[in-house]
Amino acid sequence: MRYLLPALLAFGLLFQAGMASAHHGWSWTTGGNIELVGIVTAVRLGNPHGLLEVDVEGEVWTVEVGQPWRNERAGLKDGDLAEGVEIRAIGQPAANTSDRRLKVERLFLGEREYNLYPNRD
Repeated sequence: MRYLLPALLAFGLLFQAGMASAHHGWSWTTGGNIELVGIVTAVRLGNPHGLLEVDVEGEVWTVEVGQPWRNERAGLKDGDLAEGVEIRAIGQPAANTSDRRLKVERLFLGEREYNLYPNRD
Protein backbone atom coordinates (compact mmCIF):
# COMPACT_ATOMS: atom_id res chain seq x y z
CA MET A 1 0.00 0.00 0.00
CA ARG A 2 2.78 2.42 0.79
CA TYR A 3 4.03 2.16 -2.80
CA LEU A 4 0.60 2.49 -4.39
CA LEU A 5 0.28 6.28 -4.09
CA PRO A 6 3.76 7.06 -5.53
CA ALA A 7 3.14 4.58 -8.36
CA LEU A 8 -0.21 6.17 -9.19
CA LEU A 9 1.34 9.65 -9.12
CA ALA A 10 4.17 8.55 -11.42
CA PHE A 11 1.69 6.96 -13.83
CA GLY A 12 -0.41 10.12 -13.85
CA LEU A 13 2.61 12.30 -14.66
CA LEU A 14 3.72 9.99 -17.47
CA PHE A 15 0.19 9.90 -18.90
CA GLN A 16 -0.08 13.70 -18.89
CA ALA A 17 3.34 14.10 -20.50
CA GLY A 18 2.36 11.67 -23.24
CA MET A 19 -0.89 13.49 -23.92
CA ALA A 20 0.88 16.87 -24.04
CA SER A 21 3.50 15.64 -26.48
CA ALA A 22 0.83 14.06 -28.69
CA HIS A 23 -1.04 17.37 -28.92
CA HIS A 24 1.90 19.74 -29.20
CA GLY A 25 3.78 17.74 -31.81
CA TRP A 26 2.61 17.10 -35.33
CA SER A 27 1.21 13.57 -34.83
CA TRP A 28 -2.39 14.82 -34.54
CA THR A 29 -2.26 16.39 -38.02
CA THR A 30 -2.81 14.84 -41.46
CA GLY A 31 0.70 15.56 -42.74
CA GLY A 32 -0.72 17.43 -45.75
CA ASN A 33 -1.43 21.13 -46.11
CA ILE A 34 -4.66 23.02 -46.67
CA GLU A 35 -5.41 26.73 -46.95
CA LEU A 36 -7.94 28.61 -44.83
CA VAL A 37 -9.08 32.20 -45.26
CA GLY A 38 -11.14 33.79 -42.53
CA ILE A 39 -11.66 36.49 -39.93
CA VAL A 40 -10.08 36.22 -36.48
CA THR A 41 -12.81 36.23 -33.81
CA ALA A 42 -10.70 35.45 -30.71
CA VAL A 43 -6.99 35.52 -29.84
CA ARG A 44 -5.04 33.73 -27.09
CA LEU A 45 -1.31 34.22 -27.63
CA GLY A 46 1.40 32.86 -25.37
CA ASN A 47 2.95 29.57 -24.37
CA PRO A 48 2.97 26.79 -25.31
CA HIS A 49 1.58 28.29 -28.56
CA GLY A 50 -0.94 30.85 -29.70
CA LEU A 51 -4.50 29.97 -30.58
CA LEU A 52 -6.82 31.90 -32.86
CA GLU A 53 -10.51 31.27 -33.37
CA VAL A 54 -11.20 32.01 -37.03
CA ASP A 55 -14.55 32.26 -38.81
CA VAL A 56 -14.13 30.47 -42.14
CA GLU A 57 -17.34 30.84 -44.15
CA GLY A 58 -19.48 30.41 -41.02
CA GLU A 59 -17.42 27.58 -39.48
CA VAL A 60 -15.23 28.29 -36.48
CA TRP A 61 -11.72 26.87 -36.78
CA THR A 62 -9.06 26.78 -34.07
CA VAL A 63 -5.86 27.94 -35.71
CA GLU A 64 -2.66 27.12 -33.84
CA VAL A 65 0.17 29.59 -34.44
CA GLY A 66 3.66 29.42 -33.00
CA GLN A 67 5.14 30.05 -29.62
CA PRO A 68 5.86 33.73 -28.88
CA TRP A 69 9.52 33.40 -29.94
CA ARG A 70 8.57 31.63 -33.19
CA ASN A 71 5.98 34.28 -34.09
CA GLU A 72 8.49 37.04 -33.36
CA ARG A 73 11.19 35.33 -35.42
CA ALA A 74 8.72 35.11 -38.33
CA GLY A 75 8.16 38.88 -38.06
CA LEU A 76 4.77 39.00 -36.34
CA LYS A 77 4.38 41.91 -33.95
CA ASP A 78 2.04 42.53 -31.02
CA GLY A 79 -1.36 43.41 -32.37
CA ASP A 80 -0.87 41.81 -35.82
CA LEU A 81 -3.13 38.93 -34.79
CA ALA A 82 -6.23 40.67 -33.47
CA GLU A 83 -9.98 40.23 -33.60
CA GLY A 84 -11.39 41.38 -36.93
CA VAL A 85 -8.20 40.76 -38.92
CA GLU A 86 -8.50 38.65 -42.07
CA ILE A 87 -5.88 35.94 -42.33
CA ARG A 88 -4.89 33.33 -44.87
CA ALA A 89 -3.29 30.33 -43.21
CA ILE A 90 -1.56 27.35 -44.77
CA GLY A 91 -0.89 24.37 -42.56
CA GLN A 92 -1.80 20.90 -41.48
CA PRO A 93 -5.37 20.14 -40.36
CA ALA A 94 -6.30 17.69 -37.64
CA ALA A 95 -6.45 14.08 -38.82
CA ASN A 96 -9.83 13.87 -37.07
CA THR A 97 -11.96 15.70 -39.65
CA SER A 98 -14.61 16.65 -37.08
CA ASP A 99 -11.95 18.67 -35.22
CA ARG A 100 -11.77 22.00 -37.06
CA ARG A 101 -8.15 22.65 -36.09
CA LEU A 102 -5.15 23.79 -38.14
CA LYS A 103 -1.48 23.92 -37.22
CA VAL A 104 -0.15 26.88 -39.20
CA GLU A 105 3.09 26.68 -41.15
CA ARG A 106 2.65 29.90 -43.16
CA LEU A 107 0.39 32.84 -42.38
CA PHE A 108 -0.56 35.79 -44.59
CA LEU A 109 -1.83 39.18 -43.43
CA GLY A 110 -2.70 41.00 -46.62
CA GLU A 111 0.20 40.35 -49.00
CA ARG A 112 2.75 39.86 -46.19
CA GLU A 113 3.85 36.26 -45.55
CA TYR A 114 4.99 34.98 -42.15
CA ASN A 115 6.75 31.62 -42.30
CA LEU A 116 6.47 30.08 -38.83
CA TYR A 117 8.32 26.87 -39.75
CA PRO A 118 10.88 27.84 -42.41
CA ASN A 119 12.72 24.51 -42.15
CA ARG A 120 9.60 22.52 -43.10
CA ASP A 121 9.60 23.83 -46.71
